[in-house]
Amino acid sequence: MSGCCDHGYSAPIAPDSPAWMRTLWVALVANAVMFIAEVGAGVAASSSSLQADSLDFFGDSANYAISLGVSGMALTWRARAALFKGVTLFALGLWVMGTTVLHAYQGTLPNVEFMGIVGVIGLLTNGSVALLLYRFRVGDANMRSAWICSRYDVIGNLAVMLAAADVFGTGTGWPDVIVAAIMAALSISGGWQISRHALSELREGTSRRRFRGETLREA
Repeated sequence: MSGCCDHGYSAPIAPDSPAWMRTLWVALVANAVMFIAEVGAGVAASSSSLQADSLDFFGDSANYAISLGVSGMALTWRARAALFKGVTLFALGLWVMGTTVLHAYQGTLPNVEFMGIVGVIGLLTNGSVALLLYRFRVGDANMRSAWICSRYDVIGNLAVMLAAADVFGTGTGWPDVIVAAIMAALSISGGWQISRHALSELREGTSRRRFRGETLREA
């Protein structure tokens, strides 16, 4: 299936494409607004999964801002930005995993109404952003990292809604803890994928510069 999808991209999308820039701006504003709304809701609801999701919105906002800053730059700089995003996502996953363990130890019971409402709003926001970014999923590491982040965000919102239903049904906070742990694992996995792709492009850029240098010396 992935091979069939790729046939629609006979030429790579330019990193400074107007469509790419517009999409990044929409994604940046949407994620920034959701971070402000969800961070307050996560604290008010005492929900590990909502807090994890709010931090994810914050991280995405910063990532999209970085993407806008390097869109017109050389491949090496775009790869460096993608590497920074990958490392940040990986570190965020580790941090969320640690806070989830703390909430599990404290036995906190989250507010299911807050979790459900915010989960739906987050799903609608991230789903819209993911649809906008879908066409850029086969671009360079910088473009692909934005698509990967949005894809995991949609999964995360679905997980928050599932956790809210389970907390309501069981009367315990364990579903919230489990979902937060899963979201942390997704962040770690996504960060690893982005970092690996970016490192590959950095090695490719280094090889090209070395080849050009050797060619000039021989000439």
